Amino acid sequence: MAGAGISRRRVLGFGAGLAAMAVTGCGSNSGRPSGGGDGSKPALQQWYHQYGEAGTQQAVERYAKAYPDATVTIQWSPGDYDKKVSTSLLTDQGPDVFEYGNGPTIDMIKGNQVVELTDLLGDAKSDFNSALLERMSYDGKLYGIPQVVDMQLLVYRKSLLSKAGVQPPQTVDELLDAAKKLTDDKVKGLFVGNDGGVGILGGPALWSAGLDYLTKDNRFGFDDPAAVESLRKLREFWTAKVLLLGAPTDWSDPAAFTQGLTAMQFTGLWTLPVIEKALPGDYGVLPWPKLNATTGAPSVPVGAYGACVNAKSKNVDAAKKYAKWLWVDRTADQLDFAQSYGFHVPARKSLAEKAEKLKSGPAADAVKLLNENGHPQNPMLWSPKAGTAYTDALSRIIRSGADPAAELKTVKSVTEAELKRITG
Repeated sequence: MAGAGISRRRVLGFGAGLAAMAVTGCGSNSGRPSGGGDGSKPALQQWYHQYGEAGTQQAVERYAKAYPDATVTIQWSPGDYDKKVSTSLLTDQGPDVFEYGNGPTIDMIKGNQVVELTDLLGDAKSDFNSALLERMSYDGKLYGIPQVVDMQLLVYRKSLLSKAGVQPPQTVDELLDAAKKLTDDKVKGLFVGNDGGVGILGGPALWSAGLDYLTKDNRFGFDDPAAVESLRKLREFWTAKVLLLGAPTDWSDPAAFTQGLTAMQFTGLWTLPVIEKALPGDYGVLPWPKLNATTGAPSVPVGAYGACVNAKSKNVDAAKKYAKWLWVDRTADQLDFAQSYGFHVPARKSLAEKAEKLKSGPAADAVKLLNENGHPQNPMLWSPKAGTAYTDALSRIIRSGADPAAELKTVKSVTEAELKRITG
């Protein structure tokens, strides 16, 4: 199960600290032959990262083989997929169509490395998750087609909360109090990753305070006393010794929860089938709670791989046509991709309504949380460098007790310099 969590799910929680690759202008020669074996069809290369769920690779190869208008070759890429893609886009040897976490980066767009896909959606536009379409757009133009939606959420053991006389927490203070009451010599109250939440709580900490990474007009979004308070609370979880640390597997895997090492865990939707099998009926799902009774709102981080087209493809039009065929027209394949090889929400509302696995129990509750409290993982203009600065600050605050106000000044300085670079 760990493999599944750290493959398809790497779109949530791992991307913020990746170093940005340099960008160059686009060219026209891909260095690859443009036709099929007999020249009658264009030859396209499509890249995916290595998914952990059994059957996924065979599925995408089957989809590609069924496409009638081009010969599509799949490259399945283990290892540091993001770096491989970023590097390939600087050359003439990159893929024609590729997936990328939350759509292409702003540097890919500004560097003319990907092509606009706005015209591909047509009447289907209103059927796609609007927040994800916005996340994959820049200046009103779409550069990625959402493939499948993933989300993080808080799972809790009903029996343990009941035994401790604890209600499902609605605020961060209630969550801390619950974690204290649920911690004993065998069980910790909360698991948010072996790093104490550094890697996954950056967004929820801001949203719970009613803030965001950037404002609507793309300015630094959390130079605010509420952000300082929220980050101090994360430190309190650490000092209260209610967090599970050093678990055999990390937050993306449900083993710590199903094995009784923790009463609550911030994890992902993809873990629910394993949890259901291990603890049938004895778990519920919650968003990360709002900061307090008067401040902020509950939240769940939402991410999606987006299908992108390389501007250096020798067959841009053919690549766009294939991307539309697979991720707009082929709704049966889209539902299959979301539900048959794991546990995920289709990127389109009409398909989510058809997903049988999402119609009852905690899974249905999770979809409700996604629709009511979902936040795209981070904004388009939130750069990898800004993400690294924030993650480093979180580490110092949570693990070492650094002053949040001082740390946020540094993050603000880095972010403002990045915004100036990006927007010119």
